[in-house]
Amino acid sequence: MSFVNGNEIFTAARKGHYAVGAFNTNNLEWTRAILKAAQEKNTPVLIQVSMGAAKYMGDYKLVKSLVENEMRVMNITVPVVMHLDHGNYEAAKECIEAGYTSVMFDGHDLPFEENLEKTKEIVALAHAKNISVEAEVGSIGGEEDGIIGEGELADVEEAKKIAATGVDYLACGIGNIHGKYPANWKGLHFDRLKELADVIEPPLVLHGGSGIPQEQVVKAIKMGISKVNINTECQLAFAAATRKYIEAGKDQQGKGYDPRKLLADGAQAITDTVEEIIDWLGTPAVK
Repeated sequence: MSFVNGNEIFTAARKGHYAVGAFNTNNLEWTRAILKAAQEKNTPVLIQVSMGAAKYMGDYKLVKSLVENEMRVMNITVPVVMHLDHGNYEAAKECIEAGYTSVMFDGHDLPFEENLEKTKEIVALAHAKNISVEAEVGSIGGEEDGIIGEGELADVEEAKKIAATGVDYLACGIGNIHGKYPANWKGLHFDRLKELADVIEPPLVLHGGSGIPQEQVVKAIKMGISKVNINTECQLAFAAATRKYIEAGKDQQGKGYDPRKLLADGAQAITDTVEEIIDWLGTPAVK
C-alpha cells in the first residue's frame, strides 16, 4: 500500500460524523507502533511529523522514507497519509517537493492577510501534485516547535476566507492547547465550533487532542471535527511504560539493557494507546 492523500478519508469522516486519528511520529519505535495499531484495527491513519521532530530524525525525506519502508516490511495494507504537522511556509514547500501526500501550512502567527496569501500559494503548489493541504486560523494554545499560542478562538469570518482558498481541511482554535492541559482549563468552546461548522465545508481539525476529556472530543466529532491530532498522550504512555521497566530493574536482568528490549514496553504502550483512541474516535474499519 502506497501513501494516499487525506481528501477522501477526511471528507468521508465529516459526512459520517466520525474522526480519523493523526498521530505524530518521533522515531522508528513511534512509526512502527502507530502502523501496527492501524493495521490491527484495520483503519486508515495519518502519520505526521513536526518540524522539530523531522530535524531530530534527520530531515523530511528521511522521515518519509522511514514510514514508507516500515509500511513495506510490516506489510501494511490500510491507507496511510504522510503529513507535515505545523509547517511554516518553507517547510510546507520542502515537504511538497519531498513527496508528502499532505501538508499543514501554519500561518496563524502571521498577519492574517499574509497567512491568507501564503495559504493560497501552498494550496496551488500542493494541489498541482495531488497533495492535501491543512491550514490554521486562530491560535492553538501551548507551544509547538517554538510557536506559542494563547488558545484564542478562531474568527468565523477569517475561517471562511481561509476555507475559500481551497484548503482540504482546516484547523481552528476553539480553546484547545498543545501539551498537558492545566487544571484550570475551561474546556472546548462548542458555541464557536458550531458557528464554524455551520459555514465551513472542509473537514475541521482538532489540535491538542491529548488530554481533552473523551466526552468533549466525541461531542466535537459529532459537530464536524474529522481529524484529531495526538502526540502528548503517546509520549506520556511511552514514558510511563519505559519508567516502569527500568524501575522494575529489568534493564539489569540479562540483556535487558538492549535498546530493543529497553524500548519494547514503551512502544507497545504507544500501540495500545493508539488502538484505544481509534476506538473512541469511531474510525470505521477499511472495507
